[in-house]
Amino acid sequence: MDHAPPLPAGIGLRARHLDEIAARAPEVGFLEIHAENHLTGGPALRKVERLRCDHAMSVHGVGLSLGSADGLDAYHLGRVAGLVARLEPQFVSEHLAWSVVAGTYLNDLLPLPYTEESLDVVARNVERLQATLQRPVMIENPSGYVVFRQSSIPEPEFLAALVARTGCRLLCDVNNIFVSGCNLGFDPAAYLAALPPAAIDEIHLAGHARNDADGEVILIDDHGARVDAAVWALYRAAIARFGRRPTLIEWDTDVPALDVLLDEAARADREAAAAMATGEAA
Repeated sequence: MDHAPPLPAGIGLRARHLDEIAARAPEVGFLEIHAENHLTGGPALRKVERLRCDHAMSVHGVGLSLGSADGLDAYHLGRVAGLVARLEPQFVSEHLAWSVVAGTYLNDLLPLPYTEESLDVVARNVERLQATLQRPVMIENPSGYVVFRQSSIPEPEFLAALVARTGCRLLCDVNNIFVSGCNLGFDPAAYLAALPPAAIDEIHLAGHARNDADGEVILIDDHGARVDAAVWALYRAAIARFGRRPTLIEWDTDVPALDVLLDEAARADREAAAAMATGEAA
């Protein structure tokens, strides 16, 4: 797939910044909302619709539960489809995870064993999602904290197989790769190298927290801080691997002033441009 020149980096759109962004109209590449925050409509969604007139939009799902063996919930899927039809965003994405069992929503992005059986499940759900939305959807790699003994397929190969089977696209979350690599003991650079470059349509960057678990450091993907220096380095490696892609700054906990998000987005643009200028990127 040929990729158009990327937009400048974008930011996650949070409720506390809606009015300020409308008043200031900052120069930012795109704005991302979490789908589940806006499925019931209301004043916030009307503000998002007005911002859509001046900014490219991304709809990021967190609750479709693509790994659920029971399949997608028809009512939830219908509401997400209605939101996408209403906003006509440039990007739509969801997570490689599950969060629903027997009709109960667990309010978390839970991990999958990477097996042929789970690949069948996820592919079936992705195909249904894309058929409903009538567009390809980007699937995001998760942050990892456990490994299943049953897993027989490395995660990047699982994602590549999902692309080949469904025609979906990939959202490469660089912070998630770094967090998972540190927690699970794999090389983040090798993970990047195993992803199919042509399938990457977007990159996510975020901060993480360091927790002590019985004397062992565990990284938590909390989206509550500036991007770590090591994640910036991995981002440069991602640009070298994939070329420039639309990049989003995520910040969901302890949300700071808007200028902090804009500063992080501006740094993402500088890091990518520098990588390209020095010949790091193809």
